[in-house]
Amino acid sequence: MDTFKGFGLDEDKCLTTLRCQELQPGQDEPRLLALIERSGRFILGVLANPDDLATRPVPQLSIPINTHFHMVREAEEALLIDFSINSHIRLRVQGELSPELLLELPDDEKSQAFLAQVDKCRQQEPLDGAISLVTDFGFEEHFGHSLKVDEKKNQPVRPVRPPPPPPTKTPEVQGKQGFLHTPGNRDARPPPNAPPEWQPTSSIPKQTTLVQHHLNKREKEYVDIHNFRVFVGTWNVNGQCPDSTLDPWLKCDEEPPDIYAVGFQELDLSAEAFFYLDSSREQQWVAAVKSSLHPKAKYIQIRTVRLVGMMLVMFIKAKHGRLIREVAAESVGTGIIGKMGNKGGVAIRFVFHNTSFCFVNSHLAAHAEDCERRNQDYKDICARMSFHLPGRPALSIVKHDVVIWLGDLNYRLFLYDVYEVKRLISKKELKKLLDRDQLNVQRDTRNAFSDFTEGEINFIPTYKFDPKTDRWDSSGKCRVPAWCDRILWRGSSVKQLEYRSHMQLQTSDHKPVSSLFQIGVKVVNEKRQKLVLEEVMREIDRMENEFLPSLSLTQSEFTFEGVKFWQQQCRYLLIKNDGQVPCHFSFIPKLRASQFCKPWLKVDPSDGFLEPNEMLEISLEVHVTKDSVAQLNSGEDTLDDILVLHLDRGKDYFISLSGTYLPSCFGMSLEALCHTKKPIREIPVTKLIDVEEESSVRQSFLSFLEVENAGSGDRPLRIPKEVWLLVNHLSTKCSHQEDLFNIAGLPDELQAIIDCLETSIPSTIPGSSHSVAQALVIFLEALPEPVVCYRFYRQCLDCSHDSRLCRQLVAQLPPSHENVFHYLVAFLKGLLKHSQSNHLKVTFLATLFSSLLIRPPPKLAGKQTPSDRQKANNFILGFLVGGDEE
Repeated sequence: MDTFKGFGLDEDKCLTTLRCQELQPGQDEPRLLALIERSGRFILGVLANPDDLATRPVPQLSIPINTHFHMVREAEEALLIDFSINSHIRLRVQGELSPELLLELPDDEKSQAFLAQVDKCRQQEPLDGAISLVTDFGFEEHFGHSLKVDEKKNQPVRPVRPPPPPPTKTPEVQGKQGFLHTPGNRDARPPPNAPPEWQPTSSIPKQTTLVQHHLNKREKEYVDIHNFRVFVGTWNVNGQCPDSTLDPWLKCDEEPPDIYAVGFQELDLSAEAFFYLDSSREQQWVAAVKSSLHPKAKYIQIRTVRLVGMMLVMFIKAKHGRLIREVAAESVGTGIIGKMGNKGGVAIRFVFHNTSFCFVNSHLAAHAEDCERRNQDYKDICARMSFHLPGRPALSIVKHDVVIWLGDLNYRLFLYDVYEVKRLISKKELKKLLDRDQLNVQRDTRNAFSDFTEGEINFIPTYKFDPKTDRWDSSGKCRVPAWCDRILWRGSSVKQLEYRSHMQLQTSDHKPVSSLFQIGVKVVNEKRQKLVLEEVMREIDRMENEFLPSLSLTQSEFTFEGVKFWQQQCRYLLIKNDGQVPCHFSFIPKLRASQFCKPWLKVDPSDGFLEPNEMLEISLEVHVTKDSVAQLNSGEDTLDDILVLHLDRGKDYFISLSGTYLPSCFGMSLEALCHTKKPIREIPVTKLIDVEEESSVRQSFLSFLEVENAGSGDRPLRIPKEVWLLVNHLSTKCSHQEDLFNIAGLPDELQAIIDCLETSIPSTIPGSSHSVAQALVIFLEALPEPVVCYRFYRQCLDCSHDSRLCRQLVAQLPPSHENVFHYLVAFLKGLLKHSQSNHLKVTFLATLFSSLLIRPPPKLAGKQTPSDRQKANNFILGFLVGGDEE
């Protein structure tokens, strides 16, 4: 107990007892986490050396704490620690076999030292899942062996049907603090001050089982519809700090809402927020929201999620806290190079009583003429946003009872005369303007948001004003006023009570918008549900004893011809339940495989239920991306796979897929491309594979001097022709383009550019400047070996502070890599000479291209720290701000 004295604790005041089993005499004291309670508060202590757990785990640790509960934790199991720092540090400690603990520490040096110890330990190759540190920035960072998002999507769901527990009642718990955000463990979170044995109120098994399926079908028999009020607000704050109370926005209704959903855009416009997802503005705006919640009710925080400048924060009345379950948050970036978070969406989903909700806060592409890009952003968010709950198939946005979409959607007017627009506004002839509103037109033509409803707009446009005033934009650009900020919904039992703007708030060039909804929520009557559950169980037992499930497939072989990089091909499998009982199907991995399909294949749905005689169409989509193109180009992988369709209590069905792949210059090494002077499609596949193998040998064993001295007919190109074509086009025709590399290209244009580079040596590149810029980015991303080779990665970071060492390192690169590096640097410096017209900043280009040219080796990809990223930025920055190349 001497270690406790370092934390200011006396042995006689420690109410926690520790008992270590199976320890040999003389062993070093292992690293333990001690939970100590003093004066009614938990304090977390560290026994001995924190580093020892990774190498000498304790077989078992038994910790009785007071008389409330007894926790047994296996040292090898996952220890999950969430923390967020405000005036205090809040932690949640959880093991797989133990209940959750909600702890609070003072934000002092001792607590910070403990967190530093934990952080140090997790960097020293912890055991599987040993430690996970999670912060609520809209992304997750696991330091064990966690699944990547793409891997999660292909993981099979193998539900097991446990005996359903009887309905239980959970005591109502109130509190002021919010739920702690834990993307790594996406399940319900206990409200603050909840007892350790707290569990979500539900008499239904968590797994998506046959029981759940039948209960859902008979839901109307045991649910009643109760109305709740939901306040939804959106505001683009233009990178400003809160400079006034938010009361006119958040307290504008007489009665307090049951749920608050408050979304922000452009919360922080700094480079730190954009590239490192770190922002002090988050806490400032969350605090501003908390201080302006309705005074007639107590609220607890459900979840906060942020991606760069987009943030969504949600609160619920404290008395409803125990009725929230299955909380999850996700984010999708659609901004720079089509994926970064300056544009995109963040979302929070949960189940309240028996109704599932999904709130999406988005910031779509800007500029009046870019309506099609806004439509594409919307489609990308819908396609890529999915929630992964334990033991459940992925949930998309539309797979919720109620979806509310809010944000700066950036749709403008198909009317470009600013004076005419202002005249119609002054005469309150809003109907004429709304008829020309881009969002209304896109909904009518079913190009975007076609399944959503929007209330009648009776307020003037909310964009664009001179900040701190109610005066329309008086800058040189004199933007046309528009209704950029919108709130839409889909789902039944939703009634909009209010839809309004709030002109009193003048912090930003946008005005906040809010909507008050009355939403009918399905509330379970537990007595009726129990009767239905008993009937369902009896019926399922009878059917399982009498019948076996069976499926019929329309076909079991699929062929994909002429598959190209970046181009999707889709086939459809039709399955039918030809048995006499409902059946559950799922695709499962083959023997010794971790995923049920290869990375270039997507199967949707991968899991589901079918009633007798019910049919279902399953899409099989082949999409070769940067993650799979290199293996297909080199012949390490082929377009062949076998899917195993498993039927619970039934047999397995085997589905074969085959196809022909058209090689791509995207995903080939720089060295190989320098030796291919013809378009890639004109070269036999076997020759391409030989070139890749030869290039690998050259880099490893031959001096590049010998390659340069080869005969003129064999002399390789100094840089790949594809790099030259793209960069030359951008430097000669797009150097004055505003927002270059800042706006994603259009899918059709990107495919045309890729096809052009693979089939010809064009005199000009098709498509817009933004599409050509994104094609260059995709090309660099797809390289199997980055421009700064993997073996130089650590050395690159170590010398980033010294420009002389940086130049020496570049000189050590293989000739093709060195030439491409200098060529790209010269191109970027050329763009910066036109910064007054293209508005490009050196820090932006350095940060973007450092992520493309300097990538960590695959083994270190998940361990790259913000410090590492900053060093890579500095490496590129030194070349961009330095003198001319020699």
